[in-house]
Amino acid sequence: LTVDNFATIVDAVKEGRGIYANIKKVVGYLLGTNIGEILTVLVAMLLWGIAPLLSMQLLWINLVTDSLPAIALGMEPVEKDVMTKKPKPKNEGIFAGGLGIKIAFYGVLFGGLTLAAYAIGRTVNDQYAQTMAFIVLAMSQVFHSLNMRSQHSLFVISPFSNKTLNLAFLTSTVLTCAVLFIPGLNTVFGLVYLDAIHYLTAFALSFSPVVIVEIIKLIERAVCKRR
Repeated sequence: LTVDNFATIVDAVKEGRGIYANIKKVVGYLLGTNIGEILTVLVAMLLWGIAPLLSMQLLWINLVTDSLPAIALGMEPVEKDVMTKKPKPKNEGIFAGGLGIKIAFYGVLFGGLTLAAYAIGRTVNDQYAQTMAFIVLAMSQVFHSLNMRSQHSLFVISPFSNKTLNLAFLTSTVLTCAVLFIPGLNTVFGLVYLDAIHYLTAFALSFSPVVIVEIIKLIERAVCKRR
């Protein structure tokens, strides 16, 4: 406001666009993950008449694997092509541009993956199923934070440009592994040890959102090129 310089105005607009983009990323991430949690509990209660996760487990997910990556997404650097995009209409809602549809899709995705893990675990017992559901719901959200960094593929953006997110990713993963594997601590959270094949299954389901979203981004780029 005090510097009458065109370059300064451009920088200010660029920074403003970056802040708005980060707000949309955080909102999209938090709503998508929380819808997934709601669907998981609701559908499991309808299908099996039992809560798939304990209240303590859900609280842990919301505090550790949900909040830390969300805070870090708000610190994502401004994308290089942000100034090539058209200005936003002043009356455009935050869910415009397909964000609302994506949030709903992410919620269904997280819910479906978690319910699949719970169903697999139920072939052993209910506590086994809760442990698998906990792993998938917690870690799929951690991996999904990488998806929300950009509309571009993870293969074309710098993996080290957001050090805060990298730290949040590592912290959430380590803390989740701590409640899974440290004797006594896992008991407090109502978790049990799994067979190797079930750990692999749970972590494969947790990582699948990265693969699925990358495929969606690839399709979106192909559609944009045709236009």
